[in-house]
Amino acid sequence: MTPGDALEPQRYVVRRADLVRYAGASGDFNPIHWSDRVATSVGLPGVIAHGMFTMALAARAVGTWTDGAEVLELGCKFTNPVVVPDDDDGVVIDVGGTVKDVADGRATIALEVTCAGQKVLGMPKAVVRA
Repeated sequence: MTPGDALEPQRYVVRRADLVRYAGASGDFNPIHWSDRVATSVGLPGVIAHGMFTMALAARAVGTWTDGAEVLELGCKFTNPVVVPDDDDGVVIDVGGTVKDVADGRATIALEVTCAGQKVLGMPKAVVRA
């Protein structure tokens, strides 16, 4: 990894079934992640993916790019919801990355996580053992 390297974009399809599996694994059974009725009643456009699930997809991309290098830091802000339709197609989350710095055995990667062209994570970055 060299500063300025653009990493190959990763693409992940998210369907409602993925949200159910994530809810079971995480223990987060908030109905905004599975019920259109509840999600819209609180002002959301529909069922949304768990923010931590979206962040986990960014972590998966980092693991792909770094061949599973140790992740020292991973952070972001949850800025826009990922609305997951109730169909067989789901929604696509794209994760891009640029190496910002490599020093002292660490590589800092600036991430860009989008859905339908809209950023869904704010200021996402990862620091990995280089």
